[in-house]
Parts: sequence; C-alpha cells; structure tokens
Amino acid sequence: MANTSNAKDKNRHLTRFHYTVDQAIEKQFNWTQMMRLLVYLKPYSKNYLPAAIIAMMISTAVRLTVPILIGKVAIDIAIKNKDTTMLTYLVVGIGLLYLLSFVGNTFRIKWVNILGQNVIYDLRQHLFSHVQRLSHRFFDSRSAGSILVRIMNDINSLQELFTNGIINLLMDVVTLIGIIVILFVLSPKLALAIMVILPIMFYISTKLRRNIRRSWQEVRIQQSRMNSHLNEGLQGMRITQSFSQEKENGEYFNGVNHGFFESFRGASKKSAMFRPLVEMCNAIGTVILIAYGAHLILLGEENGGIALGTFVAFAFFLGMFWEPISRLGQMYNQLLMAMAASERIFEFLDEKPNVDEKENSYHIDEMKGHIEFDKVEFSYEEGRIALHEISLDIKQGQTIALVGHTGSGKSTIANLISRFYDPTKGVVKIDGHDLRDVKINSLRQKISVVLQDTFIFSGTIMENIRFGKPNATDEEVMEAAKVVGADDFIQRLGEGYGTEVEERGSILSAGERQLLSFARALLADPTILILDEATASIDTETEVKIQKALNRLLKGRTAIIIAHRLSTIRESDNIFVLENGKVLENGNHEELMAKRGEYFGLVKSQFQMLDAM
Repeated sequence: MANTSNAKDKNRHLTRFHYTVDQAIEKQFNWTQMMRLLVYLKPYSKNYLPAAIIAMMISTAVRLTVPILIGKVAIDIAIKNKDTTMLTYLVVGIGLLYLLSFVGNTFRIKWVNILGQNVIYDLRQHLFSHVQRLSHRFFDSRSAGSILVRIMNDINSLQELFTNGIINLLMDVVTLIGIIVILFVLSPKLALAIMVILPIMFYISTKLRRNIRRSWQEVRIQQSRMNSHLNEGLQGMRITQSFSQEKENGEYFNGVNHGFFESFRGASKKSAMFRPLVEMCNAIGTVILIAYGAHLILLGEENGGIALGTFVAFAFFLGMFWEPISRLGQMYNQLLMAMAASERIFEFLDEKPNVDEKENSYHIDEMKGHIEFDKVEFSYEEGRIALHEISLDIKQGQTIALVGHTGSGKSTIANLISRFYDPTKGVVKIDGHDLRDVKINSLRQKISVVLQDTFIFSGTIMENIRFGKPNATDEEVMEAAKVVGADDFIQRLGEGYGTEVEERGSILSAGERQLLSFARALLADPTILILDEATASIDTETEVKIQKALNRLLKGRTAIIIAHRLSTIRESDNIFVLENGKVLENGNHEELMAKRGEYFGLVKSQFQMLDAM
C-alpha cells in the first residue's frame, strides 16, 4: 500500500517537469490527417506498392476460390457422381493454387517490409530535419526527452501500420467484400440469416472507439513524461549522487513509471475487448449456420433449400468471414494508436520557426562585421522585457565587451546577433543588412559562438574540431588546435587527434573541452566571433594561454566578449556596461575606470573578492 500511495503522490507532483505541450489532443478521427500520412507512400507508389498489391490480390483470389472448388465442384459434382478423375485434377489444381498463394504471400511480405521501412526512414528524417530548423523558443519550452519521444517512439509506433497494416487492411477489405458477395450468390437466405449479427457488432464496436483512442493518447503522454525524466535523471546523475538524492529520484521515477503502467494497462484492456466481441459474433454465426443451414439441406434444392456442397462452402467462408473482421478490429486499434502518434508528430511538423526566412531573403556573400542595434527591444515572454531600446554601434574589426550582472541582457544581445531570436521592436543590422532580410545559413556561417557550457559530441577529437568546418583538412584542424593552445594536451592523449571522446566529452576536463570549442570556432574562420563566458570554466594558466592566442586571432574580426571575469576584457576597444536590459555606460577600460561609475564598482568589488580569497 505504501508503494501505491507513493506512486500516486508522485503523480500529483508531475509539475516538476513542464508537459503543457504534451496534453491530449482533442480531435475527431481525422481522415485528412491519415491521407497526410499516406503521402509518405508516394515515392514508392510506382514500384513496391503496386507489386505488393498484385501479390496480395493473387493470394486473396486463391483463398476465395478454393472453398468454391471444394464445396460446389468436389462435393456437389465429383463426389456426388463418383468422378475420381475430376477429384484428382481438383486435388492437383488446389495444390498448385496454394503454391501460387505461398509465392504471392512471400513476395507481399518482402515488399511491404521494404516499403514500410523506407517510409519510416523518410518520416523520421523529415521530422528531425524540421526540428533542427525550429527556433530556440521551441526548445525553451520542451524537454529533450519529450522531443526524443516524438522522433523515436511515436514514429516507431507507425512502423506496424506501414509495414503490414495498410496492405493487410486492403487485403481484409477485399476478402470481406468477396466473401459477402459469394455468400449471397450461393444462398441469399442463409447469408442474410448470418449477417443479422453484423449491425449489433458494429454498434458495440463504435462505442469503444473514442475511449480506445483517448487511452492510447494518454499512453503517449505518460511515455513522454517517463522519457523526459529518464533523460534529465541520467544527465543529472552526478548532481543526484552528490546530494544523495537517489531514493527521492527513485520514488519520483516510480510515480512516473506507475503512470505509464496504468495508462498502458487501461488502453490494452479496452483494445482487448474487440477480440472477444468478434469471437462472440463468430459463435452466434456458427449456431445460425448449423441450425438454419441444416434446415435448408433437409428442405432440398428443389424446395428452395441448398445442397450439401453449398453448406460446406458456407462453413469455409464463415470461418474466413470472421477472421478479416477480427483483424480489421485489431487494425482499427492499430490505426487509433497510429493516429495518436501522428497527431503528436504533425504537431511538431506544423510548428513554424519563430525566426523564419522571408521569401525574398538573400545571401550575404561577403561580411565585414559592422554590427548595429537600432533601438532594439526584446522579450522572451510577454511582460518580461529583456532589452529596453538598446542602441549599439560595433565597428568592423572591433573587440567589444558586454559586462553586467546576471540577467542584464548580455547573452540576449549575442543571441540576436546570431539571429536565434528576432527583436520585438527595432532592427539589428550587420553591414547595413537587416538580419530579417538575410538567409539564416549565410549569416550563421560567418559567425562563430563559443559558450561557457561547451558541447562535445561523441567521436574523435579531430571530428569534434572539424564540426565547425566539415571540409577542413587534417592540417587545418591541427593548426587551429595549435593556435588556441589545445595541441599540447591532445598530443598527450592515447591516440592524439584520433582519440575517441565519450558523450559530452566526459573524459576531458572543463578547460580541455573549452579549448576544443575554441579550436572548432576558429577553424570556421568567422567574420564575427562571440565568446559568451567562454573562459569561465578555464583555470588561470589556461586563460593566459588563450588570451595570448586571442590577441592574434581577433585581428581583422569583429568580436563580442561576454565575461564576468573583468580581467579578460581589459584590452577591448569598447566595453558596454548593462543593467536590466539597458546600457548604463560604455568606453574602454581606462575611460570607464576614470568615470568611477558602475564599471569601476564592478572591478573594485571583483578585486576585493580576490583579495579576500
């Protein structure tokens, strides 16, 4: 009982993470959306899809033909007339038909699997490519885990639909229609007697649809929550262990896991109700067939009854009749799961970048690096202004520094220069070009950003540095590393530049990771270089080494340095002091110290802290 209580209690506190974007989507079953999914079949509509349909039609035709041959030909003609020759031909013919069906099914399975895997590949590639183009605001409001669920789990849930579902659906519909037509041709009376159960089954099944669909939506939401927690929990494992919070974290995961368990169990229960419903209808249909069919046989063909062969054919078709209905029920459940997943996938695909390109946007072929902020105002969210009508003029080749307390707007200025966000008001220009008129790639290719929390990818040292310029030669990579002083520690590693680094570069120190990010940024040969607290994680000795390299590297480039460590910006051409999104003062180090204003106070307080240490 204690564990259950814990789980419920944890579920009540799921606000620890933000899931507002993952709420259930209240929409009717949308065939337009299903057609949108089927568009991904279009590239394969001239080869694999037609081939799979032809193979399916062959095997279906065989299944519908064999019961007629057994009932109407073998029993009513060959056996009745004791024609052994005809029976022999029928046995051989039916054997060949089953062989043909086997070949058809083999190729159908092969082709639909190739078709389905290609569609899933294309869909996942499309979604990932689209997500990469979305603006920073999109990622600000979503956890990495919830995005991962859309790209992996939700698309995986469509795999069965595309690999088997669509062709099987078509096969079952054709089979069902074929059986109904044949049954009414063989005996309209007996067919009507058996079909009386269908409206009852249809009525009951439609009542289940909404609940089943909602249940699978809830499963996706709970799965997203669990993946989000797992992603955050694994990335923050060191913090968890440092504060001895393994028990609390385990209890929280128990709550999230319990929510997923309960939602999946509920959805599975509702989905499982369809199969017994079909079995019940099958049983009722069999009783009707035996009772009424026997009556019609005894009545005789001359009195409006049926022959024994017709009854046998009916028995075959009745067994086949409920099978596609049962599969269609399972297919409908599968379709509901696919709809729940596709709604979430298309929610991302329909997401438009907040920072988007105009239709008439143009490339910047050459960038000099003159940056202007003309009365720029910016808010990350309504009511919270991060920048208040900022005006800056950063000349080509200048090194400027942005200083101020946390939240003063320093990183926001850097984000606007890279156009990760657009200003709420005002204009940001580079070389006189309004950034909203410029193609984003042509802008960012000429800007390199080095952050405090640098990201190192899984792969070799060489590959990580080359990330800034994929076509760079090994010699260019090594030269960039030497310039920033990274070559020394790289050569000391086991395999030098070929050393494999784990996810996020965990085998490297913070300073070493930062040196690699410097090499990566400089290899790209940017016109504008942005250093956002780039030396914060580096020890004093390494900082001196980088400072010497930067003095050479910043020549000819426009550089924006954001730093709390004021010792790193003394040589800047201009220093802007920010507070609450406003420029309080600006000038070089000597000018600002002479003013004895805010900058003077910042320097003084920092040196007092160093003396106290």
